[in-house]
Amino acid sequence: MKKLYLVRHAKSSWKEEGITDFDRPLKGRGIRDAHTTAQWLQKQEEAPELMISSPATRAMHTALIFAQELQYPFSEIHIEANLYHGERDDILQALAKLDNSIQSVFLFGHNPTLTNFVNHCIDHIIDNVPTTGVACLKFDSKDWSALGQEAELVFFDYPKRRKKK
Repeated sequence: MKKLYLVRHAKSSWKEEGITDFDRPLKGRGIRDAHTTAQWLQKQEEAPELMISSPATRAMHTALIFAQELQYPFSEIHIEANLYHGERDDILQALAKLDNSIQSVFLFGHNPTLTNFVNHCIDHIIDNVPTTGVACLKFDSKDWSALGQEAELVFFDYPKRRKKK
C-alpha cells in the first residue's frame, strides 16, 4: 500500500504589486492555517517518509511549515519543477521516480491539478481542494511507478472544515 498526501499550498497574498505568480508569498492566515493543519496531522499520527514540493514560493513555504511541525528535515524536501503548472501526469512522473521502500509521501502543489488528480482517483467528486487542504489517498500498489487510477480516499480535511466541528 502506498499513501499519498496531496497538500494544496496555504493562502497566498496578492497584496504586493510586481511579484510574479511564482513568487507570491503566504499571507498571515495561510501561515496560521499551515501550522494548524500540520499540527492536526501530527495528532492523527500522520507522518511523511518523503516530502515533495512545487518550487513556487507559496508551496515551498507551506512544505517548510509542515516539515517544521512534523519534524521532517528541511534539507530533504524534494523539489519538482513540473509540479508548478503541472498536470496529473506530472504528479505520476514525480512519484514514479521514488524508491518503492517509501510508503508515504506528502506532495505540495496547486489547483486545479490537485483537485483533478484526487477526482480522477476516487469514485466521487470533491468540488475543490481549498488552500491548505489535504487529501490522503491510499493506493493498492507496492510500486510507485505502477499506481492505478483507483485509490481509497482515507480522509479529506481543510482548515474551515475543522472550524465547523
